[in-house]
Amino acid sequence: MNGEIIAIGDELTSGRVLNTTSRYAAGMLFSAGYEITAMATVRDTPEEISEALKRAVKRSDFVIVTGGLGATSDDLTNEVVGETLGYPVVFHSEVFDRIKARLSEKVDEQTLNRLRKLAMLPTGAEILNPEARMAGYLLVHDDKPIFFLPGVPHEMKELLTEKVIPRLALWHGNSAVPVKQKVFKVFGLGETEINRLVSHLEEEEDSRVRIGYYPVFPEVHLSLTVLEENESERAKIFGQMEKEIETALGDSLFGADDDSMENVVGELLRKQKNLIATAESCSGGLIAHKITTVPGSSHYFAGGVVAYSNDLKEKLLGVDPALIVEHGAVSPEVAKAMAVGIKTKTSADIGLAVTGIAGPTGGTAEKPVGTVYIGLATPDTTEVILCRFSGDRWQVQELTAVKSLDLVRRLLLGISVKAL
Repeated sequence: MNGEIIAIGDELTSGRVLNTTSRYAAGMLFSAGYEITAMATVRDTPEEISEALKRAVKRSDFVIVTGGLGATSDDLTNEVVGETLGYPVVFHSEVFDRIKARLSEKVDEQTLNRLRKLAMLPTGAEILNPEARMAGYLLVHDDKPIFFLPGVPHEMKELLTEKVIPRLALWHGNSAVPVKQKVFKVFGLGETEINRLVSHLEEEEDSRVRIGYYPVFPEVHLSLTVLEENESERAKIFGQMEKEIETALGDSLFGADDDSMENVVGELLRKQKNLIATAESCSGGLIAHKITTVPGSSHYFAGGVVAYSNDLKEKLLGVDPALIVEHGAVSPEVAKAMAVGIKTKTSADIGLAVTGIAGPTGGTAEKPVGTVYIGLATPDTTEVILCRFSGDRWQVQELTAVKSLDLVRRLLLGISVKAL
């Protein structure tokens, strides 16, 4: 079955809100074995909604529509659906009764009248989850299922996974093609370089195998998809391809699927019972932030210092003022002193420090914008790595943080860390 996704909302077409619902829906449906042939994002206008809906119903086996189901004046989906497909909206008293029952406090008549709109649904609409705040519904038109889901991401995701995909699996005996998929996450190699490394796999021209490349700054993700009816054959093909991809990507492959650099590093620190501490200048605490987004990071993260000024580098990290005077705050000598200082003061096993020029100003011919020194202090040695990043301020800071964590990953895996 081929499907189409329509996302409705001025906030999406204006760029004020990122359309994450369509991305999530496409990924989940593809993983379940369905092809998404098109995704449309349209404004909250009857004409746009109507045209998108008519086009999708004509060319697709099923349609997912998100947004426009609320009680405000710009929520027009239900009325437009009724007029476009010929299912006039009718009042569902049972839906309205549940809405009133969930109200935490008494509301005035005007509010109740506004909430009545939530119970005005097209004739023949089947409520997907009567107990949900925004129930969503299924409408069958020309023997094709059209699912109408809320635009609020968490509400939409819940209905998609719990109601929509199971219903599609039962539709006409389930015509979904069994899929096995994995996303390989890479840092330190560009998209074209990755393509070159695995190009021999694409040359085999097996229609059951699909390989895709997706830059997700500052990483590149490679997706492997195998579509094959026979389970054992599917597993065999996938296993062979997976092994070859892992070999081709080597040390630059840091994780897969839901992995992030910070949770991969965190798991290594936890397993090896190592404690890390950070001293940051140009990254402004971004490394510490990434580390602490992982639940349980208190087991391996001692803490961090954002020492932006030279004064704090000296007072909090014990950097010798003479080093700053002689070499400058952005220098390998200061990066090394910062790493040793934070390690010593926190009794951590690893001291990680960064100092650099994030831009857009402050660079010189000798040290242009994007110059960053990363220091790694361990009980055995202290290394300093010089990086030359390009991009705007945010990109330089992001690259600094992820590169720093990647160096820690390599250190913990026993992979050589190229020192200055």
